[in-house]
Amino acid sequence: MKKKKTFIIFSISVLISLGIIFKSETVYLYELTKIIIKIKRTNADITDYKYFDNIIIPKSKTPKSWPQHNNFNKVISTKKLDSTHANLGTVAFLIIKNDSIWYENYYEGYNKNSLSNSFSISKSIVAALLGRSIMEGYLSGLNHKVGDFIPEFSTGLANNLTVGDLSSMSSGMKWTEDYKNIFGVTARAYVGTGLEKLIKSRPIISEPGMSFEYLSGDTQLLAMTIEKATGKKISDLVSEWFWEPMGAENDALWQVDNLKTNTEKAYCCFNSNARDFAKFGKLFKDYGFWGKEILLDSSFVKKVTSPRFKESPHYGYGFWIGKFNNMDFFAMRGHLGQHVFVFPKQNIIIVRLGKRHDVKSEREIYPTDQQIYLEEAFKMLAIEKV
Repeated sequence: MKKKKTFIIFSISVLISLGIIFKSETVYLYELTKIIIKIKRTNADITDYKYFDNIIIPKSKTPKSWPQHNNFNKVISTKKLDSTHANLGTVAFLIIKNDSIWYENYYEGYNKNSLSNSFSISKSIVAALLGRSIMEGYLSGLNHKVGDFIPEFSTGLANNLTVGDLSSMSSGMKWTEDYKNIFGVTARAYVGTGLEKLIKSRPIISEPGMSFEYLSGDTQLLAMTIEKATGKKISDLVSEWFWEPMGAENDALWQVDNLKTNTEKAYCCFNSNARDFAKFGKLFKDYGFWGKEILLDSSFVKKVTSPRFKESPHYGYGFWIGKFNNMDFFAMRGHLGQHVFVFPKQNIIIVRLGKRHDVKSEREIYPTDQQIYLEEAFKMLAIEKV
């Protein structure tokens, strides 16, 4: 009788669990079907802000425009660069030299004010929020534990998880970064309406802080931690700490999971334009200074734009790192070929926004199209000196 009772209790528990799973799957399938019907495709696009809910980040009350370089647009684009732009659907290409716009062009109906989805460029923006949170005393440093603010990550391996681990992509979280599987966790984060719940459900399955593995869930959890630490939404923090003092010329949109919870998709989906994205590049190029104002601590800027792990010299804390023709650069980089390249010693910033990237090399550390943008941009810059 006791065994039968135990079996019944066990069976009821299983059925309840399955019911929850099926309910969760049904909700997601409904959300997925709804958005596919709405946008008529199954892949992400730089215009997705038109179809998802957003939070508005207002332009600065004192907008500051980039000055034009004396040689603005005097050097024409190379044939190879033009061909790449056409093949991969570039919508904006910008070269900033010595803090002045040296070259600027837009394509496919876009202009300097057009919005475009940055995708993972936003990971670098969240890194900026992390630095300012530390600077303002909301966090003690990169070693501050996530579990102090998110109780779900305060036991087991998760108890060792720090904000620095999240920013450097070394959380040990159970997450598969796959942009093609519409039923995978990355797609659920992009399409689903319960983003915070989804992130809290992801276990830490290996020791944090040991090695690099690119996971969008890390940035989302980092943003949640920052919000708990500061008591403010990350969109408000971006506005107050960066968008306003940097003189952003246009409103930005940050996609959210739904208008009820208003959870920003922190790992992606900050929508702006080439000129305003470039201002984040300038901020980090100038070690956190914006004119005479200190927006970030210089030691933090140096730290996050340097590699954390010897085995992964291409990534720091929210920034990609590399060399081109023996010149050091760091970059803000996003899906489909969104780029903000920063060459600090040369005082050069190169921005490319567009609809597609080189699919064959997308899994490589330095994709083919990235190399083309850099090669051709520096060929153009070299012509000026002749």
